[in-house]
Amino acid sequence: MEVKIDQSWKQHLASEFAEPYFAELTEFVKKEYKDEIVYPPPKYIFRAFDLCPFDKVKVVILGQDPYHGKGQANGLCFAVSGGTTLPPSLQNIFKEIESDVDKPLVHRDGDLTRWAVQGVLLLNATLTVRAHLAGSHQGKGWERFTDAAVRALSEERERLVFILWGNYAKQKGAHIDRAKHLVIESAHPSPFSAANGFFGSKPFSRANAYLALHGEAPINWL
Repeated sequence: MEVKIDQSWKQHLASEFAEPYFAELTEFVKKEYKDEIVYPPPKYIFRAFDLCPFDKVKVVILGQDPYHGKGQANGLCFAVSGGTTLPPSLQNIFKEIESDVDKPLVHRDGDLTRWAVQGVLLLNATLTVRAHLAGSHQGKGWERFTDAAVRALSEERERLVFILWGNYAKQKGAHIDRAKHLVIESAHPSPFSAANGFFGSKPFSRANAYLALHGEAPINWL
């Protein structure tokens, strides 16, 4: 399982790859893929980074775990492989987009590659999970690695938009430099919490307004 990750991220996270914890994490993940059913497919573990190089990032959306059902996880947070039934959280995200920008969605599949290639880093805190066992790869080192990615963006880039849905994402984004970046926080789009502040929070138009203010092309969320 060679680490395949965009060269720009390799450079910015080189110190993490050299840390003992990352070697331990790699061995754990290798063994899990060998002995268990693990998602996403190995080639998609670092897909969020591969589709969105460090210097191309405009917006960061933070998730927690990959989906743990067959055929769902594709390396992008909240996204699912094309042709897969949309999970409830993604259905709510799509509802908020249509309400927020007051236009119907053009694309209704859940892949979200179309966002990633425009500069949206769709980053889960944990990049792998055992089938049907939510949280099974938490606490193994992934969180430290993805924290380093968020920290590098906060420190080395300017005028990014960080979208933090739910308490977990808010905690993970607690150290983002808000003097340099826009941080948009709300409830999680899960059906359990979407009505408590996610619906009506307008993160997509707010992100685009900020990008436009700073001379960046807006994201086509549709």
